Amino acid sequence: MWRGELPAYFGGSMVNFERAFEDLTSSCDAAVKASRALTSQLGQLKKASETGNINTVKRLQSSIVATLDELAAPVKEAANAWPYDDDTEVEYMRDGYAAELRSVASDNSLNIVERDGRLISYPSIVSILPPEKAVRIDKKLVRTIRPSHLVGELVKAQRKPPRTNPQGFLNTLYREYQDLASDSSSRMIGGGSAPVILLARIYDHITAMSWVKREYSRTDFARDLYQLDKSGVKSARSGAVVSFPASTGARSARNLFTFVGPDGHEAKYYGIRFTES
Repeated sequence: MWRGELPAYFGGSMVNFERAFEDLTSSCDAAVKASRALTSQLGQLKKASETGNINTVKRLQSSIVATLDELAAPVKEAANAWPYDDDTEVEYMRDGYAAELRSVASDNSLNIVERDGRLISYPSIVSILPPEKAVRIDKKLVRTIRPSHLVGELVKAQRKPPRTNPQGFLNTLYREYQDLASDSSSRMIGGGSAPVILLARIYDHITAMSWVKREYSRTDFARDLYQLDKSGVKSARSGAVVSFPASTGARSARNLFTFVGPDGHEAKYYGIRFTES
């Protein structure tokens, strides 16, 4: 349940999705409560009709009309409670929603960090989609974007065991490593029988086709590296042992992959080496 306050002024007016959804919920509750009296009276009228009680029918006819008149105000208020138009919603999703989501998460002891235009709440990666007024959590499109609700879903995801296949991912890395190690044009760090190859080269090799790169982002790759690193799986099917050496040279952002674990610690990955057993 959301516990924080976030007065966010945006474009000259206050925009706060959490507060707006909360007000809308309250308006709907009031309308539902008012409608219960009408539902009850209609039930009584139906029973009077079934049993032929004319006196009750006459009494209920006038009271139902009065109740219906009283119901109009809360129903209209609920129908018009959402305060934002399409342009404001899209603009806020683009420029302000991430800050509100992170604030609500912080109030609920959930760590969310932003990397490469995406939000990371281990193990979930959240992409904000302003035109759709939705988010994508990993590969799933999610339209239920009330911040407190979304934070709750991210908390649930943290409590579930990770659905990963570290061994399969490691075997894939080994195949890509072998291909690049045999290519004299590949950029390597150091030589010898077990050179270090830039992980950026591995990623580019895996995502050579543009549609693959759209589906499998650098952040996705960094998460898989992190989960492999923490899994304890070290040997590929061939028996080759993996390591992720750190470079002593300058690291460009292009060649560095970072991911943030559940404890907020940032893990960095630059190169990879397989040592044959």
